[in-house]
Amino acid sequence: MNRFRFSPAPIDGAPLRAEIQHHSCGGYASFEGWVRDHNEGQQVRHLEYEAFEQLGVAEGEKIIAEACARYGVERALCVHRIGDLALGEVAVWVGVAAAHRDEAFKACRYIIDEVKHRVPIWKKEHYVSGDSGWVNCERCAQPGEHEHTHEHGHHHGHGHGHAHG
Repeated sequence: MNRFRFSPAPIDGAPLRAEIQHHSCGGYASFEGWVRDHNEGQQVRHLEYEAFEQLGVAEGEKIIAEACARYGVERALCVHRIGDLALGEVAVWVGVAAAHRDEAFKACRYIIDEVKHRVPIWKKEHYVSGDSGWVNCERCAQPGEHEHTHEHGHHHGHGHGHAHG
């Protein structure tokens, strides 16, 4: 089972939670990041996410392994949407089940924070004004780190905020 996945389809948390539910676990924590209607003063109409999937899954798996080792949890899962998302849709889902709530909360926070910083995902915001802009493109500006097929104009004009809650 991949503990980190990309999904082109809308994310439903109930079956994901069922995947990590276990009688050894007494605490469960989850996080959902939703597409919001604004960023950096711009009204957002919808979003697109692109990912370098092979590298992204490998890095995501590494992050979950780190969280499990650091906080002593066995069961964790993260799914990130790709493609076109409407306002209010779940952009990212994280769930952690653990013996106790404290580890579940801490591991959940670690996973979402590290995924946001380390997994190669790019977000294109489509604004009500008709403009659009790619954000979180710092990786694109680092030549030679890795090859990817992310084609766009390296637009940095609208901040580097991520849509995660």
